[in-house]
Amino acid sequence: MSAVLHAHPESGPSLGVDVGKRRKVLSEAGQRGRWWRFAAILIITGIVLVPIMVTVLLAFTPGPNSTATGLTFENLANVFSKTLAATWLKNSLVTTLSTVVVSVAVAAPAGYVLSRGRSKAVSGYSLLLFVMQSLPIITSVVPLFILFAGMGLVDNLLGLTIIYVGSTMTVATWMMAAYFDSIPASLEEASWIDGCSVFGSFTKVVLRNSLPGVLSTAIFAFLLAWNDYLVAIVFLRSNEIFTLPMGVQSFFQQNATDWTSVMALAVVMMLPPVIVFATLNKYFSVGGIGGSLAGR
Repeated sequence: MSAVLHAHPESGPSLGVDVGKRRKVLSEAGQRGRWWRFAAILIITGIVLVPIMVTVLLAFTPGPNSTATGLTFENLANVFSKTLAATWLKNSLVTTLSTVVVSVAVAAPAGYVLSRGRSKAVSGYSLLLFVMQSLPIITSVVPLFILFAGMGLVDNLLGLTIIYVGSTMTVATWMMAAYFDSIPASLEEASWIDGCSVFGSFTKVVLRNSLPGVLSTAIFAFLLAWNDYLVAIVFLRSNEIFTLPMGVQSFFQQNATDWTSVMALAVVMMLPPVIVFATLNKYFSVGGIGGSLAGR
């Protein structure tokens, strides 16, 4: 017993030293792991950005018949003066912005119903959206072309916009419903007690706290409509009705050897998404919801 009592006081400090060493080793290993992950992400990002940097560099490099030296805006000027780039850009902006506005305006209330509704009809509608979301757009292009041809919507920006809205609606509704699920129903109940209607609580409470979700849905619809080529090449025929992706492809086929001009037009196509992300990035925050629950 005395031996045991004599050993016990000495084991305490040694045990503390061992725990301290172990924590220090684990901390150093964690630091090395973070640096390795950061280096891996940096390398992957650099590899992904190489084609973009080459595109931008070629866009501002003097062409084969140019007398300019160094970086120049001559290629961009030639693209807008000698092609229908301005018309293609306008067509893309019209169809894309229309798709964004209509998709968000319809998906927001539809997503609210999916988030708050608990009936069998709502569950069936949710399942139908899931099935429609899993179908690729290519499966409906031919039937839609036959239908739209009879309605005079082929080679028409209105017909193209309708298809874009339909193709984004399912995912947009799911995205809005997922974000509405993160907003406590107690906020709406409090507004109902204060005399607010269901629609009023949706617009004044739910939507006001759903800016990140709305922006995410809008950006998804924007990118889908802006980058689409498959649907546009089926439904558009006239050069004046082309959207920018089709315009880039058409210009490339006619000027396959003039890479600087082709890259200049590609830069024009890349600019709007970059501007959208740079402008809206600061609004992606969900901190406002927590403040609404203070004292509850």
